[in-house]
Amino acid sequence: MTAPPPRTPRTPRAVYRYGTWTLAPDREPDAEPVTYAMQCAVCEEKSDPQEDLAAAQTWTFRHAGRHPSHHTYREVITRPWRAWMA
Repeated sequence: MTAPPPRTPRTPRAVYRYGTWTLAPDREPDAEPVTYAMQCAVCEEKSDPQEDLAAAQTWTFRHAGRHPSHHTYREVITRPWRAWMA
């Protein structure tokens, strides 16, 4: 009869840390800026992202002037968020 192979010691494969996560807009000094863009709901064309909402909205007037039947637009906001464990 042969001896069974030696057992290898068991080691943890993962460490879990449980806690409560918090999520909030990132207002740190190094946070990305909030940007705004406008998108035509008819043809899906979109303005470039702008930090100034009025600048993004100005795009809609130029677009509507070139495409008189395009009357519906979407505002696209990109806002950075930050998550941390409390």
